[in-house]
Amino acid sequence: MANIQEPKTFAFVGTYTKTNSEGIYVYTLDTTSGSLHYVNKITGLSNPSFLAVHPSKKYLFATREPDTSEEEGAVLSFSFDKETGALTFLNEQSSMGSSSCHMNVDRTGKYLLVSNYGSGSVAVFPINPDGTLSEKSDFIQHTGSSIHPRRQQSPHAHSITVAPSNRFAYAADLGIDKVLIYEFNAMTGKLTPNAQSSVNVAPGSGPRHFDFHPNNKWAYVINEISATLTAFTYDARNGNLVETQTVSTLPEDYSEIRSCADVHVAPSGRFIYGSNRGHNSIVIYKIDPRTGHLDYVDNVPTEGAAPRNFAIDPTGAFLFAANQDNDNIVTFTINSETGGLTPTGDITAVPMPVCIKIVPIS
Repeated sequence: MANIQEPKTFAFVGTYTKTNSEGIYVYTLDTTSGSLHYVNKITGLSNPSFLAVHPSKKYLFATREPDTSEEEGAVLSFSFDKETGALTFLNEQSSMGSSSCHMNVDRTGKYLLVSNYGSGSVAVFPINPDGTLSEKSDFIQHTGSSIHPRRQQSPHAHSITVAPSNRFAYAADLGIDKVLIYEFNAMTGKLTPNAQSSVNVAPGSGPRHFDFHPNNKWAYVINEISATLTAFTYDARNGNLVETQTVSTLPEDYSEIRSCADVHVAPSGRFIYGSNRGHNSIVIYKIDPRTGHLDYVDNVPTEGAAPRNFAIDPTGAFLFAANQDNDNIVTFTINSETGGLTPTGDITAVPMPVCIKIVPIS
């Protein structure tokens, strides 16, 4: 009888190549222990920081984030071998702006949406059947400013996230304290301002990353400058957002560096997690299943410095924190009842990790 191979789960890690990183690193994930095992890397890339995975799991996309906010960024496409873990470069396109920093593939797998932090813009790129990227199908330049004297004198689009329905896209703009709401046309790859074209957060907040609750009724944005997390009701019919609560991502007695980065709702929908650089922790809030109200649980040290992005595996068993300034990824188990995080002792050396994507291969 032929041996039946267990399905693999891969972890892709995007990095900054400012020091000794060589590009994008590929690992397999032991879904029992949470440990990561190196299998491959693709080299010769400059700052392939943020990643996105095609729904087919055949292709991977990366932003090429320049070292300065004035330089033009790019979006890169790779094919992925599900057996060996090897990535093969396919092509690239200009991101149509500077400091491209975040991307999202739409639910059909036909379009890649990208945000440009430096120039404060978003763009859409058609994905061809072979995984290559065509020239943009749309581009929108944000305008405006806010109150921070250094960081909010112009727009800085920090993320763009497609709604579960694929009908709307949400761009968190740190520079203007808004989450901009677009209708997304999956036939044409066009973005159109929604009837509710944006929602404001408190001045000086600096919205950064955005996530939806699995119940499709709530959404959240983490605010980098103010170190807060804002919860919204989400109307899937018209795309509208209404703020319901804003909470701190830091303990009350903390008064030093504030700099949030990433936010993810657990697959169970029971907890939400956010990363704090400076405090070097993951904040945990419990989500009331009836009201969506957020109740503080804990701040857990990431055992490293400058935790940028982090990932939760699809089963909700493990959280992986990327400590950019310590060149490592620390694995935590997630307590399904309390939401608490416990380090497993597994620490994976990765130079300047920025983004982690966990991809089960069925």
